[in-house]
Amino acid sequence: MALKKLKATTNGTRHMTRLDNAEITTHSPERSLLVKLPKQSGRNNQGRMTVRHQGGGAKRKYRLIDFKRDKDGVEGRVKTIEYDPNRSANIALINYVDGEKRYILAPKKLSVGDKILSGSEADIKVGNAKLLKEIPVGTIIHNIELSPKKGAQLVRSAGTRAQILGREDKYVLVKLASGEVRKILGTCRATIGQVGNEDYELVNYGKAGRNRHRGIRPTVRGSVMNPIDHPHGGGEGRQPIGLKSPVSPWGKPTLGLKTRRKKKSSNRLIVRRKKKK
Repeated sequence: MALKKLKATTNGTRHMTRLDNAEITTHSPERSLLVKLPKQSGRNNQGRMTVRHQGGGAKRKYRLIDFKRDKDGVEGRVKTIEYDPNRSANIALINYVDGEKRYILAPKKLSVGDKILSGSEADIKVGNAKLLKEIPVGTIIHNIELSPKKGAQLVRSAGTRAQILGREDKYVLVKLASGEVRKILGTCRATIGQVGNEDYELVNYGKAGRNRHRGIRPTVRGSVMNPIDHPHGGGEGRQPIGLKSPVSPWGKPTLGLKTRRKKKSSNRLIVRRKKKK
């Protein structure tokens, strides 16, 4: 999917780019797969703000996505490729031969009319889902489970991909998009191919208003606040952070501090850590 550059008719459109949405085939989602998505605005069930910089934005409905891909042996055909406001990737509506309809993440090069299949009988073809232990070494995959039958948790964003590097006993070695190599149980599922809409990360929003439509509120730097509002605040003019290490508004160390627990149980499954910046 390519990018469109807007004419500089205003300051906001001077550097603004948009996705051309050439592969989107419909703007009317499947009503049976929509559910309400109430606004949280970063608040928990007590009404207290637990995530900053969220609020407002355009009204959305949630599309129910089939992350489990557990409809084995039943062939499906791609009916539409659609935009999903809740994720960076596009989604594909699948019509199965038994009459059921499901949404899946739309892989790169999947188009309307293509047939897909899940299970052991499925070929190594874009959009098909199989157990990791059944997928050949070197294959590009996405939509990967971490626990069998739980549903995919890894490699779901636009343009991301992972690769199978080898096998060790009941585990499969998978190289993730971050460069991390990790052992995943061979009985977990994955989908063949790379997630589509790979130009998503190149979009220039051009003005603050487009982020407000997405439900993202302004982010204020701690150094421009008052001392009562942030540990970095106060002072005459611009001041450095000072002798203390950088901290969050609640005094927790930040800006590069490692927060992963040293005794986390899944550490034994990581063969090689992700690339450092």
